[in-house]
Amino acid sequence: MTYKMIVLDLDDTLLRDDHTISPRTKEMLFKSQDAGVKVVLASGRPTYAMRALGDELRLADYGSYLLSFNGGRITNCQTNEDTFSSTLTLDDVRFLKDLSDKEHVFIHTYVGDNIITDKNNKYTTIEADITGLPITEVDDFVKSVPEPPVKVLMVEDPEILKPLEKKLQQELSERFSVLRSKPYFLEFTEKGVTKGTTLDHLIKQLGIKREEVIAIGDSYNDQSMIEFAGLGVAMGNAPDDIKAISDYVTTSNMEDGVAHVVEKFIFDED
Repeated sequence: MTYKMIVLDLDDTLLRDDHTISPRTKEMLFKSQDAGVKVVLASGRPTYAMRALGDELRLADYGSYLLSFNGGRITNCQTNEDTFSSTLTLDDVRFLKDLSDKEHVFIHTYVGDNIITDKNNKYTTIEADITGLPITEVDDFVKSVPEPPVKVLMVEDPEILKPLEKKLQQELSERFSVLRSKPYFLEFTEKGVTKGTTLDHLIKQLGIKREEVIAIGDSYNDQSMIEFAGLGVAMGNAPDDIKAISDYVTTSNMEDGVAHVVEKFIFDED
């Protein structure tokens, strides 16, 4: 199979634990792009927090894309225009805030290039460290969100969020997509919006078949694109149930797992 696109999750997939791209991986991604393969970044991060990595891989020069907010937005790196955007409603924000209070978990979202929360906590601080976005602590969460956001997060200890994820996926399936991007991040986007559905939208724009796509990820918010792609790849550091639904399991993010996939499936070097 000749692959025309490789779609990469960021944290714990493309990026090492220090949030950098290894020289070997970077070399193979440039080699791929020089050969005409689209390299697309797909993350739960907001678009702003993905731009520097897109610049590092020169995605604008190669006419590629960012899939941000777990699929809530597609951005053309060359034109800086959004070719797809989905949002929640302000009623959704109010509903989710009330729900977070009921379930005794923290909540945050994005307003512009700021993280908004009504109570700062260690997990929102982790989000700020990952994204580079500042935290604004507000008195009234709902009133501090003036426009419909792309997504809202509930954050807490993993042992609290894991059963809550299963419960809310069942109770709210007609209203939201509910997925954990990390053990302590439970993310809410518009119903039907996932990395997989947005990837489908992108390849139809570009005239690429799903069989010509490789998607690589490590977590539950990557499952939809791993299952959708012609070749769905789980990282060696992914949970066992993500590995189980993948077509191939590569090495970990600390062992150049992305570079290994490129060498094996795009250049037949393995």
